[in-house]
Amino acid sequence: MKVILTGATGMVGEGVLLECLENPLVERVLSVSRRASGRTHAKLSELLLPDFRDVSAVEAALTGYDACFYCAGISSVGMSEADYTVVSYDTPVAFATSLLRLNPGMVFVYVTGAHTDSTEKGKAMWARVKGRAENALIRLPFKGVYNFRPSLMKPTRGQKNIKGGSLLVVVYPLLNLFFPGMRLSDVGRAMINAVRFGAPKPVLEVADIRQLAAQQ
Repeated sequence: MKVILTGATGMVGEGVLLECLENPLVERVLSVSRRASGRTHAKLSELLLPDFRDVSAVEAALTGYDACFYCAGISSVGMSEADYTVVSYDTPVAFATSLLRLNPGMVFVYVTGAHTDSTEKGKAMWARVKGRAENALIRLPFKGVYNFRPSLMKPTRGQKNIKGGSLLVVVYPLLNLFFPGMRLSDVGRAMINAVRFGAPKPVLEVADIRQLAAQQ
């Protein structure tokens, strides 16, 4: 399969990218980002795009793909709802809409997070905005749309972009006792399997992601 991936310079995107590069089922990866990842690989090419909401100048480069793994994101800490909406709703929905036109048979996977609010009415601002994004993406007529809601994630070996740095690697086993998570390689494998096999529902929680990652 040929995959477009966003967020390769962040923890989740980098972990998924490494799984895609190692997985023999993935033939090619196009990393779409605002800055270079610094990685080189025979499967990997990069497209620097300042604003994902406007792909008019690069449409040819975004055509001919089977899937998009949208892992780009940002913390809502210190942001207004309006600014966070631009990043976490307007941008992924606009990018997905463009990709649908260019690749109507595509599977689109969007990373949100545990406790995302599908009702769009909860108290947590980030959860409402992410819920709006999930709902909008589900309405797009892709071959498949899957919203991943992972929680605590263990970095993949070789990652450079790790939130919390080496401390996270050390304390992960303890945190995992109280906040069950998963390996980022499992998240990447589950995304690949979502393209191969589909999934039974459009919103996948931690247990669903684990189960999908284990499919052969």
